[in-house]
Amino acid sequence: MLLLRFNPTMLWILVILVTVALEAATLALSSIWFAAGGVAALIAASLGFGLVSQLIVFVLFSAALLVLVRPFCRRFLKPKGAATNADRIIGQTAVVTEEIDNMQATGAVKIFGQTWTARAAGGEKIPVGSRVVVREIQGVKVIAEKIAEEKEETGES
Repeated sequence: MLLLRFNPTMLWILVILVTVALEAATLALSSIWFAAGGVAALIAASLGFGLVSQLIVFVLFSAALLVLVRPFCRRFLKPKGAATNADRIIGQTAVVTEEIDNMQATGAVKIFGQTWTARAAGGEKIPVGSRVVVREIQGVKVIAEKIAEEKEETGES
């Protein structure tokens, strides 16, 4: 019968493997720091430190990395929204192709050859054929404001 003997080196290798696998499965930047703590404890074990000292090294090293390095890494690894160039239509003039009525949740404008679902910035109905200025984008809808009548007559936008 094979007698199993406690081996701290194998313990730390197991901790490293398990925490790396857990991090690979979650990608949450939470367990990788324990893998680094396991490496530090493995080094302590190979230098001949006792088990209690190894545990202290593991806990302190893991906690320090978790508290100090994780926020820094999350800031740089956080996915950013994909650039779409949709912001280029903000401030541009569009033509209403379907009456904009916020109460009925209807409306569309055409701008740069593309049709966008639209809502009125002020909540008023805007008839087909009116010229509007795009004020903002909310999701897949433009928020538009009707150009004042006197501006349309003078040709200003």
